[in-house]
Amino acid sequence: MKKSVLSGLVGLLIAQPTMAVNLIDAYEKALAYDSGIASARASYESQQANVDVSRSKLLPQINAFGNAQHTDSNGDIQDDSYKAYSYGAELTQPIFRADAWFNFDASQFQSDSARAEYSLAQQQLILDVATAYFNVLRAEDNLTTVGAAEAAFERQYDQAQERYDVGLIAITEVYESRATYDATKSERITAENDLDIAREQLSRLIGEYADDLDNLRQDFPLSRPSPQDPAAWENIALEQNWRIQSAAYTLQANRSLLDVAKSGHYPTLDFTASYTETELDGIGATSPLQATRDGTTDEGVVALQLNVPLYQGNGTEASIRQQRAQVTVADQNLNTVRRDVRVNARSFYRTVNSNLETVKAQDQTIVSRRSALDATRAGYDVGTRNIVEVLDAERNYYIALRDFANARYDYVINTLNLKLVAGTLSPQDLVDLNQWLSAAAPGIEAQANESKTTDPMTTP
Repeated sequence: MKKSVLSGLVGLLIAQPTMAVNLIDAYEKALAYDSGIASARASYESQQANVDVSRSKLLPQINAFGNAQHTDSNGDIQDDSYKAYSYGAELTQPIFRADAWFNFDASQFQSDSARAEYSLAQQQLILDVATAYFNVLRAEDNLTTVGAAEAAFERQYDQAQERYDVGLIAITEVYESRATYDATKSERITAENDLDIAREQLSRLIGEYADDLDNLRQDFPLSRPSPQDPAAWENIALEQNWRIQSAAYTLQANRSLLDVAKSGHYPTLDFTASYTETELDGIGATSPLQATRDGTTDEGVVALQLNVPLYQGNGTEASIRQQRAQVTVADQNLNTVRRDVRVNARSFYRTVNSNLETVKAQDQTIVSRRSALDATRAGYDVGTRNIVEVLDAERNYYIALRDFANARYDYVINTLNLKLVAGTLSPQDLVDLNQWLSAAAPGIEAQANESKTTDPMTTP
């Protein structure tokens, strides 16, 4: 039986240094705050208790009872009026109750299904926290690049205006610069809103507003998924994915419940043993009910009780049809889950590899775009390039910075998605990621601001 993915979490975190706001901090807060994980845990505990409830139907039942009654009889020979007080205990031990055994089996499968759902909820929380965390970093990086672009375009607009004032360029170049600057202002406003929304999504999970997150270091290593075979990941997922396990246990539970419905045709056999003591008060001396010398009777009974159902108004047949349909539903749901997991395992494997290649390509694109921007600016200074070409080169450079950051975050998130589908995602993955986060990591801010500190354009 697989262990819960939360086991060992405390041990994993003992050696971690305390930081202001990092990925582990966010995850720990989500564990205590998120309602989804609390609901899954309560559902699992409920099903565990249901196993004990079902088991109790197979164990001895001991009951105490008491009865008080007054009898008043009138007859041709004698009138009689008396009181009777009875009390005792009864033991019942089921010997053959097929429905109780099948219900017990079904409750165990339902508990296993709830455990699988709880484990899935734990893994989903890991993914949700990491996704929300890195989406905040993504939005921050996007705002950084847009803000740097806005500052650069504003500077170019001011320079174009100054050049126009001294008669070096036409008014159209001023208009082009102003249009690009205004458009970037709009993008910056949108980026600020996206950042606020990303922070709200994270706060929904952790219960507080996180304003300052540790960033992903620039030297974060990227590697291909191991094993490097989509079929291998598919096989791992089909064996370990918690959704598949939950659906499989649900199917087994419904098959047991179908046996419960069929057992409506089966007889039941119980062993019973009882002891009863009866006190009679007011019986006449000549009454045939005159008790012993102390007015008390004792009775002990040991019996086997057999019950054979003959006709239940066709209710048993209807229950069988109903539960057989539920088995079909569960079976088809399992087939659907398996197909989805198979496709997702292969898709995320390929997506992670694509993200890795994209990061490498975007890293080189930044170098190329930077070189193109420097060359275009130099050409503009000597009059071989126009302002539109400079603006396009500047915009392309910032787009490359943004796409590089997005590709890295896509790689991280999709790697976690792949592990979730495979059923191997654990808190250790967050611990490993957290080691590559740092409050001092500049993200792409240094590159985005580089163009402002090395701008070769000067005012005439």
